[in-house]
Amino acid sequence: MIDLLQTAAALGTLLDSKGWKYCFIGGLAVQQWGEPRLTRDVDVTILTGFGGEETYIRELLSHFTSRIERADEFALANRVLLLRTSDGIDLDISLGGLPFEESVVRRAKKIEMLPGTTFRICSPEDLIVLKAFASRAIDWHDVEGVIIRQGKANLNWGYITSNLQPLAELKGSLEIMQKLEALRTSA
Repeated sequence: MIDLLQTAAALGTLLDSKGWKYCFIGGLAVQQWGEPRLTRDVDVTILTGFGGEETYIRELLSHFTSRIERADEFALANRVLLLRTSDGIDLDISLGGLPFEESVVRRAKKIEMLPGTTFRICSPEDLIVLKAFASRAIDWHDVEGVIIRQGKANLNWGYITSNLQPLAELKGSLEIMQKLEALRTSA
């Protein structure tokens, strides 16, 4: 885990040096807000907007190795750049541009996860939205862990539902809302 945190810290330093707006999501945020678990990659959202992604992609590819062929084309089509560090740690870099992604980055909190090193981590509410939207079994486990660790009374459910509902509708998966409500009442 220390290697992963050091990699995230180095990535944060690089992104800060570029003046890019970003925050860590995924497993690092789960370590902070939910049930800590083993994670093998670093997930980050960088606000690139729409139309200028190539600049970000080129710069990141100059620092890291791509994990797939034509990573730049994949990133432009799927808004995720799949990279690997020289020491073998995977980086999943989301190219953010939606209003919700802007909100996630704006609401991120600086958290000290290594002595003397702070990380911009998404809020627990935003982590719930991101994980529920992804909707894999591990994501639902993470959502439950966040609800339990943070305490359901301490979470802003109005914010969560108002941001998740349109995403679930866009995905055509309204059962996401039902599953979240079931976890909320049972946790």
